Amino acid sequence: QVQLVESGGDLVQPGGSLRLSCAASGLTLNYYAVAWFRQAPGKEREGVSCIGGSDDFTDYDDSVKGRFTISRDNAKNMVYLQMNSLKPEDTAVYYCATDLGKSCTVVVGTGFWGQGTQVTVSS
Repeated sequence: QVQLVESGGDLVQPGGSLRLSCAASGLTLNYYAVAWFRQAPGKEREGVSCIGGSDDFTDYDDSVKGRFTISRDNAKNMVYLQMNSLKPEDTAVYYCATDLGKSCTVVVGTGFWGQGTQVTVSS
């Protein structure tokens, strides 16, 4: 059974940093593209970043370019999202997801998703 579990969310001040983790069971993450999404209150879920399967292609939404870094640790079967220079508008529940493809094609409503982790950026 495929399961994704996010962790690392917290309350942080503007300008601070957090590292989110996505742990997988039932599949080997390094074979597949994995994406991070977020959903703020009253807003639609949006894509934040994605890392491709095997070739480690990475992509970022313009709103987080230069501040967020996605990476994977194949030995630990984990994908991370390092978030620096956090802003209040980054406040959201963050989800990791995969549709078991090699390319960054996962969209809301398809594939496998974790339960989310809350990130709150506030002074």
